[in-house]
Amino acid sequence: MPVASGTPGDRGDAMEEKRPTIAELMDFPCDHVFKAFGPGTGRGAPFAAKVHQAVCEVVVVPDDALKLRESRQSGYVCVSVLVHVVNADQVAGIYSALKKVEGLLFLL
Repeated sequence: MPVASGTPGDRGDAMEEKRPTIAELMDFPCDHVFKAFGPGTGRGAPFAAKVHQAVCEVVVVPDDALKLRESRQSGYVCVSVLVHVVNADQVAGIYSALKKVEGLLFLL
């Protein structure tokens, strides 16, 4: 069994694993759900509108592609968006646009 050289904790170049790309992980075209978590304020409409606008910068989706789920005390909302994507660039573009949404707390 080969032993890696270097200091403890240093995996070295030979031991590094390449992360798979979006194109390697997904078969296109496909439907993909993007989930953005942010402030709730009632029905979460302001945050949801920003999420919808961000997604539509890359791929136009109808209003009914969004589903909102409020936390019990309406402090937070999860906005799920079902998008038909045709390539990895669209997926990356949507994630990039969503990262810029004001109030975004978490993104899946």
